[in-house]
Amino acid sequence: MDTGICVIIAAMNAASTIGRAVSTALREPETREVIVIDDGSRDATLAAAISADDASGRLKTHRFEQNRGPAAARNQAIAMSHSPILAILDADDFLFSGRFRRLLAQQDWDFVADNIAFVDEAAVSRAHAELADIEPSPKVIDLKTFVEGNISKRGVRRGEIGFLKPLMRRDFLERHGLRYREDLRLGEDYDLYARALACGARYKVIHSCGYGAVVRGNSLSGSHRTEDLRRLYEADRAILASADLSDAERQIISAHERHIRARYELRHFLDVKTESGFGRALAYALGHPAALPAIAGGILADKTQGLRKREDAPTALGGTGKLRYLLTAPAGQS
Repeated sequence: MDTGICVIIAAMNAASTIGRAVSTALREPETREVIVIDDGSRDATLAAAISADDASGRLKTHRFEQNRGPAAARNQAIAMSHSPILAILDADDFLFSGRFRRLLAQQDWDFVADNIAFVDEAAVSRAHAELADIEPSPKVIDLKTFVEGNISKRGVRRGEIGFLKPLMRRDFLERHGLRYREDLRLGEDYDLYARALACGARYKVIHSCGYGAVVRGNSLSGSHRTEDLRRLYEADRAILASADLSDAERQIISAHERHIRARYELRHFLDVKTESGFGRALAYALGHPAALPAIAGGILADKTQGLRKREDAPTALGGTGKLRYLLTAPAGQS
């Protein structure tokens, strides 16, 4: 079976980091293509990507003159690529050596993902030496488990599995007509994976770690517009309207839709308050009684957050105490 991989990197204003991303992707022997889409950058992102080329002929680039968002950039790369397997790499992140070898050792999947290590920018150079040796402990996740794993809870460490970066088989995407929704600038990965699972995708996850996510205070993924939240809960509604779902799947997607819609209602209320004052915001809330529980609950939670003990992201497996991981240790590992 052909196992050539195309690594897709959507980038905007990433001149300081994209060289590292490109280099680590080209270092993997299973990489057949690296496609960089410059999404309307105003800096030297494209030049920095090209400067990391290894002269193997595997690097391809394309530039959008205007920013169109990561979903459009990734769709462009999929259209340009010819490899049977697709991998997503964010422009400020990197791959640990041997990542693709470990993932491709798994059998019977349409999507296969591994653990993510969260790394401070200052610690990237030593991250490889600190990476814990974690057993794969593979598991298959279904649509219900995936969506449930993307509903964050206050006071509980973040571990949304929509953040995982799976390898994807092109033939599955083609067979079901799947691409990223280009109207989404938040949760575009979650939406694609959820729709794939609704189409019957076999999604396998291993606990071994091969993806390094660099924690940066100014990361674009750490901020979003109120409108982005509205579009995300509308994407859930589209899945509910179109997919042949079980009752349990329908219930959990509806729960995710309510979760995102509650965040939207609170953000919208606060936007109105900032732009037009408290009186106008109160009038909005009273005129939308269905939004009142989300607004009141969100404000109360924000006010009392300091009274609650909040866990950070998962601490390192294997006892190093240096890296943080998205997936917690399987039973029997510490």
